[in-house]
Amino acid sequence: MKLNMKTILIVDDEPRTRQGIKQTLEVWAAGNYRIETADNGVEALERLQHETIHLLITDVRMPVVSGLDLIRSLNRHARRPQIVVISGYAEFQYVQQALQLGAVNYLLKPLDKKELLEVVEEALKREEEQQRHEKLEKLVDQKLAELDPGNNMSIGEPVKEALLYLEQHLHETLTMADMAQRLHLNASYFSVLFKDQVGLPFSEYLSRLRVQRAKELLVHTRLSVGEIAEKVGYQTDKYFIKVFKTQEDLSPSRYRQQMTGTSDEIQ
Repeated sequence: MKLNMKTILIVDDEPRTRQGIKQTLEVWAAGNYRIETADNGVEALERLQHETIHLLITDVRMPVVSGLDLIRSLNRHARRPQIVVISGYAEFQYVQQALQLGAVNYLLKPLDKKELLEVVEEALKREEEQQRHEKLEKLVDQKLAELDPGNNMSIGEPVKEALLYLEQHLHETLTMADMAQRLHLNASYFSVLFKDQVGLPFSEYLSRLRVQRAKELLVHTRLSVGEIAEKVGYQTDKYFIKVFKTQEDLSPSRYRQQMTGTSDEIQ
């Protein structure tokens, strides 16, 4: 079974419908997705609480815990799957409620195989887009993203020049004293000026900028952690890993693994 395989959970109390969907999807998936089933909402609720489900296909009406109950329970989940609901023509008011609660599509009984596959493929594309968006959010340092030196009127020319220089010379040894000297400013004055205009102390800004660049290299290149450390201005990968862990709560290698599914070092 492939690592990081996505899971589709089918929930229906009618065995024929449940197994028919499972068989159709297993042929279509050709081993690329894990196709699981639950014959009631109680079992499905338990699995949703303890497993990562990427696509939930559920009947809207089931005894004890209905499909609508399942969807409502997902409002408390940090990682919400895409949801497709199944219903009969007489139950379309439940479909409307499900769509209002966040279901992305619906299927009417009796199910058409072609329509089933079209709806599943569309839902999985949405799920991939959601994952891509979440990864981009993890890639961006929000404090750095809030800064826009070019359009920020509160940032004066000396600090703008410093920010540009840091961006272009990140691989070099950089200190606040050296930067102040380059700008022909007193070091203490430059320190206060930088923090006042940027909102971060010089050392924290530089550290965040280096980790930000490192995250981009971890995701978009196959450079080793040691090579990346050097490219973002750290003389030893050990210190780079320490700084990265402090800021991101995980090692560079683990970060790469989470973002890309690959890892070249164990840390």
